[in-house]
Amino acid sequence: MDHDLAIRIDRSARTPVTSQIAAAIGAAIHDGRLAPGARLPSWHDLAAQLGVARGTVRAAYDSLRDQQLVVTAGAAGTRVARQPVPARTAPAGERPAAAPARRVAPVPFQVGVPGQDVFPFKTWSRIMGRAARTAAALPLGYPDPRGEPVLRAAIAAYLGIARGIACHPSQVFVANGYAAALGLALRALRLEGRSAWVEDPGYTSARDVLMQYGVTPAPVPVDAEGLDVAAGMARTRGAALAVVTPGQQAPLGMTMSLARRHALLDWAAAHDAWIVEDDYLGELQLQGRATPALAARDHSGRVLHVGTFSKTISPALRVAFLVVPPALAPLVADVADACAAAPAPAIQFAIEEFLRDGHYLRHLRHMKRVYGERRAALCACLRGLGLPHAEAGLSVLLPLPDGVDDAALAARARTAGLAPSPLSWWRAQRDAGPGGLLLGVTNVPPAQAQAACTLLAGLLRDAMPVPPAAAGR
Repeated sequence: MDHDLAIRIDRSARTPVTSQIAAAIGAAIHDGRLAPGARLPSWHDLAAQLGVARGTVRAAYDSLRDQQLVVTAGAAGTRVARQPVPARTAPAGERPAAAPARRVAPVPFQVGVPGQDVFPFKTWSRIMGRAARTAAALPLGYPDPRGEPVLRAAIAAYLGIARGIACHPSQVFVANGYAAALGLALRALRLEGRSAWVEDPGYTSARDVLMQYGVTPAPVPVDAEGLDVAAGMARTRGAALAVVTPGQQAPLGMTMSLARRHALLDWAAAHDAWIVEDDYLGELQLQGRATPALAARDHSGRVLHVGTFSKTISPALRVAFLVVPPALAPLVADVADACAAAPAPAIQFAIEEFLRDGHYLRHLRHMKRVYGERRAALCACLRGLGLPHAEAGLSVLLPLPDGVDDAALAARARTAGLAPSPLSWWRAQRDAGPGGLLLGVTNVPPAQAQAACTLLAGLLRDAMPVPPAAAGR
């Protein structure tokens, strides 16, 4: 067990032995060496193995329990909590892989997960019950692969009101999550062997999906105005597609400027190219009215719009939608009929009612107010600690000093119960720019912000490189 847990006691270290044991076991849980439900040694057995007092092991187990990493079960002993844990950090030199979605309670600073205390669960539960009964009463048969007609109509109506997109329900297709919606678009466009502009830094999973469909991602830098269209044209002249997040750039949060939107649309029209608009957090801009979607300005039929309900309702729904230009709708319908399956009808009926009865727009308004308060509180705490930072949509970007590995620091933060996202994960090449941490604000209530920021500041101090003069003393 000592080999499995890799517990190494250093009695000369300033870190208490209790903390060393807890940290070693916590690392084994996060790395996956200890699976959910695995039983830990008894206090007596582990104390004897390590040569420490039983009270020391008990205190370490208590610390792990407080972090919700283990649970005590009486005679059944102490076991690893039955929830998946983040994958290990990729070794230096490897491009960190995207962490797969997991059914686990969000922790402070986690990016891309809605606030757990903001969602109207009672209303949603009632709607889900009605939707399940409606679905159960349907005639036995195959559902529409394009999505339930009532949901497609509700999405079209919502997009006209909230995102400025004038579309017919026949242009709307429902899919199992963002990757499926993007895959549906790529199948229809048949761009195998071509290249596609992608934002750098940008959404890593989008690059992965492109490669799965034989499209080569061509990283294009972003600045304060969004994707640099001129740089894209200079670097990759033959690109057939651009995948962008103009509403709130993922991950830096800026909104694409009007000049850049026109430049991108002009490029697509002039080069017979396509644009996939990933409306990442587009409707959750925290200041003022949400900027209309890029598709709202598309007069040449070159923009395919992708949206999801993951950031606004729940990632567990796995429901996304693709809106295509009218000329593409028949082709996409054929592709959907052949190789795409929409989500279960009950889920679709629930979302349709949530949209139709106004719950969704009220929920968005409530989220914007709460998230704005949480971002302001988080920034105030960082200022009080003397940590430079910048607003980044529903996150706050914490730039890191030279010499601090953001992926390694993020891994240590996860062990401490925090979940910042390393900026390097979003880059096409991990070491292509300075490191940073993205701090999600959605699950950090103002009352918890100070403690979370103080803990992160301590981890940052520990990660700072030792000056040469100090190291030589």
